[in-house]
Amino acid sequence: MQLNKQTFKGYSEYPEKVLQFGEGNFLRCFVDWMFHELNQKGNFNGSIVVVQPIEKGMVDMLNEQDCLYTLYLRGLKNGQAESKHETIDVISRALNPYTQFDEYLKTAENPEMRYVVSNTTEAGIAYNEEDEANAQPPVSFPAKLTVWLNHRYNTFNGDASKGVHIIPCELIDKNAYYLKKYILQYADKWNLGEGFVSWLESACTFSNTLVDRIVPGYPRERIAEITEELGYEDKQVVEGEPFHLWVIEGPDALAEELPFPSIGLDVLYVKDVTPYKVRKVRILNGAHTALVPVAYLYGIDTVREAVEHPVVGKFLKDAIYNEIIPTLDLSKEELEKFAAEVLERFQNPYIKHLLMSISLNSFPKFETRVLPSILEYVKRKGEVPQHLAFSLAATIAFYKGKRGEESIALSDNADILELTKGAWAKFDGSEASVAEVVKEVLAYDKNWKLDLNTVAGLADAVTKHLTNIEKLGMTKAIELI
Repeated sequence: MQLNKQTFKGYSEYPEKVLQFGEGNFLRCFVDWMFHELNQKGNFNGSIVVVQPIEKGMVDMLNEQDCLYTLYLRGLKNGQAESKHETIDVISRALNPYTQFDEYLKTAENPEMRYVVSNTTEAGIAYNEEDEANAQPPVSFPAKLTVWLNHRYNTFNGDASKGVHIIPCELIDKNAYYLKKYILQYADKWNLGEGFVSWLESACTFSNTLVDRIVPGYPRERIAEITEELGYEDKQVVEGEPFHLWVIEGPDALAEELPFPSIGLDVLYVKDVTPYKVRKVRILNGAHTALVPVAYLYGIDTVREAVEHPVVGKFLKDAIYNEIIPTLDLSKEELEKFAAEVLERFQNPYIKHLLMSISLNSFPKFETRVLPSILEYVKRKGEVPQHLAFSLAATIAFYKGKRGEESIALSDNADILELTKGAWAKFDGSEASVAEVVKEVLAYDKNWKLDLNTVAGLADAVTKHLTNIEKLGMTKAIELI
């Protein structure tokens, strides 16, 4: 028995109010779930039309199940393991504009359409010079949306009340800013007229966002168990963690129309998303990146094991609370609350997060996620943060490519691998030689965007920690902090 309208007794139909570009796991586990909750606990009374943004996709599979799917949320909540599931019925239908272009455009004629959401991957918000207005459809997502918006503008003769709120969720900085920029470029290139541009500027809103939820996706390994539990077959099951955060840089009117916070969802309407983005990058992503080489060289393989380890876990907590949080500008209470949530997420018993899977491109990640905390700490405190400096030393040690007798499968840009291989090739075991390795790596401004040897005290701290790691091993070296 397959999940569909006939087998799901609780199925409800709602007016179509949201156009969504993207049918993947993240949107279905995050945005669609939130609108579903707003239907169940609020008075939204709306459904979502999903648009497949590229030629090959999953809309046929969604339509086979009448766009119903089961969502599992599994993780720690207030220290307790929690696993729950529900059937999501907020999607009305799914369209492929490559085969249903007229049907796609027709959705713009619906007076109740009010919101556009998207997650077309980081590469989705891009300008394609070759896109033309008469293509059915154009290639890029911004071009597809421009055609749709222009059709809506023409259908309603520029009626300001038929403008839409556009809320992209792509994981790029200033996602709405760039989406609007490219739409305006197409409007100019295609000579869509000043009236259309004026309607875009005055009747539509573009909201930069930050999204945060770990979504492992389709639970392939336990699908037989799930099918038995549900009593029906669902090819679109999606799994995620309970934690969720959606920060929306939107107008007050949007917060009034979509009152997600009033039903208990962690949605923040803010004037500037930047501090929250910095918080996430520095604390969540930065903690991951700082942890990997230390924990892996200690002999640990997963994030959960590392956080729960009495020594490595303490190292991570000290780095977050004593060295990262003091460099951020949100309130200490808010930052420490977020940090506690991050550490709880890292301990999710339902997710086996391998450290090696996070180790990809560790040098560029360190530059964007951890180095800003080091530099800001030095600026504010006048000294080097020792735990983060230790992590940098551990990263250099990790790129030696050995954990005891075991080889490490390093994965990074070719120039980084060449740099670290060359630096370690000259190592002769002496303390002076350690200093040379550190000096050469820290001088690589192509990655760091500056010569880190010029940061007061940093080279000395990293050299000291790397010497201890080399002489004593990670287990002893970490104790000396």
